[in-house]
Amino acid sequence: MKKSLLALAALTAFAGAASAQSSVTLFGIIDLSVNRIKNGTSSQTLMQSNQLNSNRIGFRGVEDLGGGLRAGFWIEGGMNNDDGTGTTGGAQDWRRRSTVSLIGGFGEVRLGRDYVAPFSNRASFDPFGFNGVGHMGNVESTLASGAQTQVRASNMVGYFLPAMGGLYGQVQVAAGEGNASSTGTGNKFVGARLGYAAGPFNVGASYGKTYKTGTMVDQFTTGNVGASFDLGFLKLSGSYNKVDYGRSDQTTYLVGLSAPFGASTFKASFNKASGKINTQTGAVALVQDVSATEFAFGYQYDLSKRTALYATVAKIDNDGNATTGARFFVQPLNGIAMTPGGNSTGYNFGVRHSF
Repeated sequence: MKKSLLALAALTAFAGAASAQSSVTLFGIIDLSVNRIKNGTSSQTLMQSNQLNSNRIGFRGVEDLGGGLRAGFWIEGGMNNDDGTGTTGGAQDWRRRSTVSLIGGFGEVRLGRDYVAPFSNRASFDPFGFNGVGHMGNVESTLASGAQTQVRASNMVGYFLPAMGGLYGQVQVAAGEGNASSTGTGNKFVGARLGYAAGPFNVGASYGKTYKTGTMVDQFTTGNVGASFDLGFLKLSGSYNKVDYGRSDQTTYLVGLSAPFGASTFKASFNKASGKINTQTGAVALVQDVSATEFAFGYQYDLSKRTALYATVAKIDNDGNATTGARFFVQPLNGIAMTPGGNSTGYNFGVRHSF
């Protein structure tokens, strides 16, 4: 009996030690707002997710392998909580992120689907975090390239620097497999990011190249740089981004600010895009203007550390005309096309809860 009790105690202690060396966390964000959108002469009132932060549900975990080495995993999927569907064809998936990692003093080696370096850098300096009716991506063009790596890439191997003072960086390579399209168009990618963040100052630069694959006629490249300075009562940010594809290109500039005041945060940004899409049909050159200006103002009130109310107003003025003008909008309307060269305005009011 005494031996049995000792064995049971030993097994219990071993199980406790094993569980202390690993952990799994369930996390997520539920974000939903009422939006009023006007694109050209058409307008709609819609309920929309992902306006302050992107909706998600996920699981992440880490295991201590000993000797300073850890294994980690992260699976995360989006959802539309206005109707309860997933974000891809109505079905739940894990396309926001699905990675497995080895982590140590050398840094982190990460495999799977993840954000690409240029997107991470751009989003870091946008006061609206690349979400909602006012974010900088509303006036950015893919230049009709077919590249599918502006935000994430699949089949990717990445290396992330360890903590080195304020220095941060990453290098990524993605295989050109046919994951987002049946032909594999626009999936083969290489990118890198390097930055420094210390105290109130943060500066980062990145570069990415999507190789010519499938129906693409050239490679698609992205280069950007951004910086921010936090004065405590006011955080200023700015960024520059340029994309190239064949004879087409676009540059975008961002100037933004974020001002906390008690439980409130005020946000504002100005985005300017300039560029052309040049295509050739026989001897005829076709040019589309992809230039636009966007203004956005936002307010956030934190009810707690996890729950917030927010409101945003934004406007986009497209350049060009009904033949050559851009079609940028703060949000698409259900079943209604945006008129080239027209203007787009949007308002929203919503609530976000994280867990």
